[in-house]
Amino acid sequence: MSGAIDFARVTMPQVLQHHAQTRGSDLALRVKEKGLWRRYSWQDYFDHARLVAIGLHALGLKQGERIAVAGDDSPEWLFSDLGVQMAGGACLGIYPTNPWPELQYIVRHSKARIVVCGDQEQTDKVLEARAKDGGLPDLEHIVCVDMKGMRHYREPGLISFADLLELGRKNEAKLGQVVDAQLAAGKPDDVAIIVYTSGTTGMPKGAMLTHRNMLHSASQVVQIHGLTRETYSVLCYLPLCHVAERSFSTVMQLVTGCTVSFAESVDTVVVNLREIAPKGFLGVPRIWEKMQQSVLYRVKDTTAFQRRVYEACMKRGRPIAERRLANGGTLASLGDRAMFALLSLVCFRSLRTFLGVNRVKNGFCGGATVSPEVLLFFWILGVPVYQIYGMTESAGVSHTQRPGATTLGRSGPLIPGVEQKVDEDGELLLRGASIFKGYLFDDTATSRAFSDGWLHTGDIVEIEKSGEVHVLDRKKDILITSGGKNITPSLIENALKDSPYIREAILLGDGRNFLSALIQIDLETTGKWAQQQNIQYTTYRTLAQNEKVNELISGEVRRVNDRFARVENVRKFVILAKELDHDDGELTATMKVRRRIIEDKFRTEIQSIYGGAA
Repeated sequence: MSGAIDFARVTMPQVLQHHAQTRGSDLALRVKEKGLWRRYSWQDYFDHARLVAIGLHALGLKQGERIAVAGDDSPEWLFSDLGVQMAGGACLGIYPTNPWPELQYIVRHSKARIVVCGDQEQTDKVLEARAKDGGLPDLEHIVCVDMKGMRHYREPGLISFADLLELGRKNEAKLGQVVDAQLAAGKPDDVAIIVYTSGTTGMPKGAMLTHRNMLHSASQVVQIHGLTRETYSVLCYLPLCHVAERSFSTVMQLVTGCTVSFAESVDTVVVNLREIAPKGFLGVPRIWEKMQQSVLYRVKDTTAFQRRVYEACMKRGRPIAERRLANGGTLASLGDRAMFALLSLVCFRSLRTFLGVNRVKNGFCGGATVSPEVLLFFWILGVPVYQIYGMTESAGVSHTQRPGATTLGRSGPLIPGVEQKVDEDGELLLRGASIFKGYLFDDTATSRAFSDGWLHTGDIVEIEKSGEVHVLDRKKDILITSGGKNITPSLIENALKDSPYIREAILLGDGRNFLSALIQIDLETTGKWAQQQNIQYTTYRTLAQNEKVNELISGEVRRVNDRFARVENVRKFVILAKELDHDDGELTATMKVRRRIIEDKFRTEIQSIYGGAA
């Protein structure tokens, strides 16, 4: 498919139209509703998006304007996304977990006149945002997909998604040609999507990404990994307002012509994976970690004989996987092939099926730093997981591991069409076809992001001789101790999070004479351990404050310290008495730690470590 279209010369709706014209009856999307899979062909996909475009025109949307979508992943999300692009506008997403003040900021800042909501909960947040603190002065219409529980709503401008499609049908004769003309006139450098950054250091900024940006990044990943509609299919479950899910579901689907299936919810991902068995799978580090832990939980509940079999297979499989990685992802010898086949028959195949990744030919991990041990676990099982690197401003992927470049802890070489250089302080700079157009309504931030055409990524890296990028940490997160030692927090934090009992770790020590850590325990695994030890607890807080749990975590910290130089050892730690929460501002919507906020909120705990003023 990729050879039939020059993706540098088209827009995403034009690619969608091509699929509808050439293979319209083939399956494009499917979503589970009341236990049954509802299917949409490529022709259905195009027709729905076109009706949305006409309906938006009828509601007064003008070329170059924006709509916002707030809701869980669904076909309607994609119909809205491609529909507004078809109408000459751009789509921006809002995380379903965003509280109303964050939603208000994004909708108000973007001047979106129309918001598409997934259900009553999201609609209520929009209505609250419209009623409070200055409201939403530009908002004119709210479109709700699932109107359940909203029979008595009489809010001005509120219609259902079905009403929007019907509006499109009624105005087809009047406005259909207008939409078709705009679709044909679309240019690669038109802004297609706007992704609001997670805001770890301030208010979110709206990164404007063009059709060229998104299609270039996705088509290069497809070409590098040899993905086709026969070898690639995906489960859409990460929020579509995140650039990675948008790229790996929406855009890579357009490039390959594959099928996208929607998970029923984030909580049912593993169940849906088993049912669908996709050939490709994108996971942020936390997803891969949870999948690994689910295997460890299951093993603990098996018989002693089964545990011994599992441990023996993992022990034999580890050196095979290490040699495979060193060999670029291919099993290194006939002996390794034979032994892996035996281990797979005895143990690994059933584990892959249990996780729903038994057909995955290309697993991808990105979005944050990840422990090499987590990725090695899946390579041992026979699931190839390629680490990727990128950011919102580079359309999701600028580097990717690939067959021949699979060094653990690295993120692969640069994709074609993008250039890189490393600044004097070690920061990675990028420019090329994938790099975004700038920040919406924020010329100052755009100017700060670039130097002579080069995008500042904010990441400190090393480029290996092989060309693979080694991401050390965020530039702003590097710690410098009072002794002048530069410390990379993510390496130590990931080592701590390798423990099944540690959910989150925040390293401290900037300007201090030793390192310490704030630790959030994993409630599920630590709770199971506590039950085995006959330790009584009722809540996270009572478990976190238990002396035996403190001793458990102390042992995990000592284990990690043995792996690092003395100056990099965690000398003291505090177990947080509460779980970090997005609603409390401690995590972004993508579950990234807001370090500065945490250090301020837990000032008392930090003071107990270092003494004096925190």
